[in-house]
Amino acid sequence: MQKFYLLATILGALVPYAAFVPWLTTHGADLPLFLADAIANPISIFAWLDVLFAALTLLAFIVSNAISEKITHWYWALFATLLIGVSCGLPLYLYLKERHRASLCS
Repeated sequence: MQKFYLLATILGALVPYAAFVPWLTTHGADLPLFLADAIANPISIFAWLDVLFAALTLLAFIVSNAISEKITHWYWALFATLLIGVSCGLPLYLYLKERHRASLCS
């Protein structure tokens, strides 16, 4: 599973940015336009709220679980979630957990 989680981490960073980078190259770092586009209709608001709730839940889980299971380098998953999103932070944390578990078994 370690290889799968590592691949999912990489794809979880690349795939969302494949959609974001074209917008960014067209519009630049226009935060007001970004926010206007992000909440353009009820469906996009639904999607953002869903992602926000998932991200907050994941952040709480990472901190709590990493402390209780003594996962090393767990903060990278925190940063990945905050800077990229759940699509990168979750598989990265799962990779770190699997790597930690494998180190205990060897």
